[in-house]
Amino acid sequence: MRKILVVDDEQPTLKMFSLLLSAYGYEVLTAENGKMGVDAFREHSPWLVLTDIKMPVMDGIEVLKQIKAINPHTEVIVITGHGDMDLAIQALNLDATDFINKPLQRDALEKALERAGERLAIARSEEEQVCLEERPSAAVVNVRGNVTGHTIPHLNEAFDKALGMDKPTVIIDFDENASINGAGISGLTELLSRTRDKNVRVVLAGLSSNFKAVFASMGITRLAELFDNADEALSSRPA
Repeated sequence: MRKILVVDDEQPTLKMFSLLLSAYGYEVLTAENGKMGVDAFREHSPWLVLTDIKMPVMDGIEVLKQIKAINPHTEVIVITGHGDMDLAIQALNLDATDFINKPLQRDALEKALERAGERLAIARSEEEQVCLEERPSAAVVNVRGNVTGHTIPHLNEAFDKALGMDKPTVIIDFDENASINGAGISGLTELLSRTRDKNVRVVLAGLSSNFKAVFASMGITRLAELFDNADEALSSRPA
């Protein structure tokens, strides 16, 4: 049974997560503050950690830092309040792989768990994370899993090959379970910035609503168009 650690200073929240995650078949570990959470992580090595951001003793940002220092490959999902976009971005910059908002929505939790499970599976076959396909009116770079600084060289290589196909549109199509951390966002921003003067339409497709919000707040939407999927982008007129 896969272990999940939940770190939150509110007992009702811990109880709710325990009930939901146990119903999904996970072994649930809980901690009432960040220090206890890091200690529990050291002892049990769960594959996934859910941590609140705002806590006494040790906040979620510090929990994230310490867990990533122990095991950089651990999936860490931070729990933020509505309007805490700056904290969410800070967490992504520290290699959190996703975030969910309070008050918790069951479907949001399910999707985050699904994305995390998919990323864990894909991490075992990183060479398959980025691939290129040619369509009649576009070159499509397909991206799966968790996009990190390690992914960016592969993404740059595929994107340059896409430009070489001489299509009017290049689409970076993220799988529905894809995630992107701070280093990945920085690398993607640099990639998009260097194509601004090229006569090509660049589209980002398939991003979750969370990451659309992050990209909009960081100004990335000025560098590329955003669509729900590649087919929608292909059927649309250039902005």
